[in-house]
Amino acid sequence: MRRAFVVVSTITLVVFAVQFVFAAVGAFTEPSSDSAYVLHSLTGMAVIPALVLLTTLFAVLAKAPGKLIGMAILPLGLTLLQALLAALPDAFADETGGSTVVGLIFGGLHAVNGIIAVHVVVGVVRGASRLASSGVQEPASTDASEPAPAGSLGAAEPT
Repeated sequence: MRRAFVVVSTITLVVFAVQFVFAAVGAFTEPSSDSAYVLHSLTGMAVIPALVLLTTLFAVLAKAPGKLIGMAILPLGLTLLQALLAALPDAFADETGGSTVVGLIFGGLHAVNGIIAVHVVVGVVRGASRLASSGVQEPASTDASEPAPAGSLGAAEPT
């Protein structure tokens, strides 16, 4: 399970990186329209939440420390905040539909929150990798035919 935790968290990180590409595609598509952001929206509202939940499930199954499990689920909250930050600029548009300073601030915070989410996922990948390489075997993967490590329960202690 620990290896699966590493793999799924790494895939999540790659998808977060691709999400920035999708945002750029939307920003540079001419003529400009909301449909230019369809890949960005779909990935942010469906793919990323599903991957975050899967990553959290694998963290639990890998018996990760509570802090790492908390970090694994945190991007889901940040993704929900992303949706709010994406919607707020329109809510603060002027009467002609033009941008306002407040709306632009929320738009900028959308980008900053995305960067924070990526950093959290990087921390999850690092934590998952450390957990997988810690050398501590998971109870489910312990083979009864292998001798127990010295100093562990079941090992013959020298007298």
